[in-house]
Amino acid sequence: MKIALVQVASPDSETREERIHRVEAILRGIKGAELIVLPELWSAGYFHFDEYQALAETLTGPTVSMCARIAAEQGVHLHLGSIIEAGENGRLSNTSILLGPDGSVVHTYRKIHVFGYKSKESDLLTAGTSLPVVELPFGATAGITCYDLRFPGLWMELSNRGAEIVIVPAAWPAARREHWRLLTTARALEHQIFVVACNAAGTQEGVELGGHSRVVDPAGNVLAEADSGESVLLVDIDPDQVSTVRNEFPVINDRLASYQTLTV
Repeated sequence: MKIALVQVASPDSETREERIHRVEAILRGIKGAELIVLPELWSAGYFHFDEYQALAETLTGPTVSMCARIAAEQGVHLHLGSIIEAGENGRLSNTSILLGPDGSVVHTYRKIHVFGYKSKESDLLTAGTSLPVVELPFGATAGITCYDLRFPGLWMELSNRGAEIVIVPAAWPAARREHWRLLTTARALEHQIFVVACNAAGTQEGVELGGHSRVVDPAGNVLAEADSGESVLLVDIDPDQVSTVRNEFPVINDRLASYQTLTV
């Protein structure tokens, strides 16, 4: 199958409406992909914290509506990255959404590890409490978001729940780009899964984003990696490689169900 990673910039001078219109044109130009992936909070801009309340939307808001229209018109699965979701009682979430080829929502994930280091995300957003894995034509698929890359326990649980492909939208800064590369590779290798990681590009509120969106296969090989600028990265993968790698080197079968039972 072919995957398209759309590495988008969210400049401060551009409104959400302008950006949605611009990205719609980019999406319409992608041909042949079965799965399209966008970065974290690309329509709002991750570092535009002071605008979170004003830019919050629902699952029928402008970002989701545009992406659902493209998914249905092109007959593709489209992971729109994430939005600032307006919930009950004024609560906001960093919510990632995967749309099916008919434009319907097939998977949602509310970011569990909200970020606090040099960020207002943890002050403004409510952490998620669920970790779904959905069966799709190309394999058992899950999504996590950016900072979640740093928490091995979360990935262990994804693996235990049968995930074969994990989509990672992000707004990962350039200052920690090598961490991005290391963690995306390590998570794919240790759990023998595909990691499809789409990062933001450009600069927001003085913070340079890292770009370098990438796809890592279940053996830890980097199949493709973008540079730091806006781009569309096309990658071919074989979903059957997950079972092949796990059968050839059955590390998952050898791990314990829990390590908390070990004595000190």
